[in-house]
This record gives sequence, structure tokens and C-alpha cells, in this order.
Amino acid sequence: MSKEIESHRFLEFAYQLYKTMKTNEINLVYEGEVTQEITKTFTSLTEKNMARSEEPNQVQRKVFNVMVECLQNISKHADTLSDEGETDKRGIVMVSKGEDSYKIITGNVIRNSKIPGLKESLEHINSLDKAGLSSLYKQQIKETKLSKKGGAGLGLIDIAKKTGSKLSYQFKELNDDVSFFILTSTIKRN
Repeated sequence: MSKEIESHRFLEFAYQLYKTMKTNEINLVYEGEVTQEITKTFTSLTEKNMARSEEPNQVQRKVFNVMVECLQNISKHADTLSDEGETDKRGIVMVSKGEDSYKIITGNVIRNSKIPGLKESLEHINSLDKAGLSSLYKQQIKETKLSKKGGAGLGLIDIAKKTGSKLSYQFKELNDDVSFFILTSTIKRN
């Protein structure tokens, strides 16, 4: 294949991505290793973008806090596609702004063996109201059932508390060992 054809295909892909992002009102996208520095940069860009659009401070704080939790979940819990010495915690993060809400969509690789426990936690969190989430959060802290990576699902509980919305999620199987976990958090703009 000639370089000219390759270049044309890439430009077509870039344009299609641009159109898709505009159509779905996606303001920011990042794919790669999630580190503390990336988290700072990504949240700073989002804050500047929201400040320009004059969002109320309460909405800005919620988006910022939920984004930090989502990025921390990737950095703590993402797995790799193979066991061949890969150590970076990669993921994808997207922020979209709709008429009535912001959506923070994250995705990362997860071992299939972790899915049943994670699914159970997500279903339990989604079954609770605000008081139930607060109670579960306090119970998790009190029992200090922290895993090796920290947490005990506190991040997911916190996201549900801050958004006031159910957590939307999917698992896309990649192979017998791993799947791609997609989490969507919705923050109302009013």
C-alpha cells in the first residue's frame, strides 16, 4: 500500500472521528496510560473548558470529582491485555456535554475473573437510594475491607453518590482472559 493511500485513510479516519465527536458532543478524549500527571492534566483541561462555558460551580465540582474517581479507578484497577510484563494502566476517558447533562465515559481492560464481583457491586450500588449509598459508604469505611489495590468499591459508591444517577456499564469480551469494561457516569447540569 502506498504512503499516499495510507495518509488518505488516516485523514479520513481523523475526519470521521471528529464528526463522531461533534455529533455526540464529546469535548475531550484521552487514551493511554493513566498516571497522576495525566489525571491532573485531564481535570485541568476539563475545568478550563467548563469555566469558559460558565457552568455553575456545583456542576463543575461534581464533574471534576467524578472524573478524578473514574481516572483513579483506571489507575488502580485496570488490567493489561497480556501477562507479558506490561505494567502500565491504560484506559480511555471521554467527557461529553449534552443539553441537560455531562457524561464521563471510561473504559479499561479487566480480567474476566473479576467481572462477577464487579457486576455484583455495581448492581448493589444501583439498587440503593441516596441514604442507602451513604450507609454503604460508611459501612465500607468502618469495615475497612480494603483490597490490595485499595478501595473496596468506595470509588464506585462515591461516583453514584455524587452523580445522583445510576451507573451505566458494559463488559465487551476481548478473549477468554480479558474484557473491556465501560463505565458511564451522568451528571445533571441543573
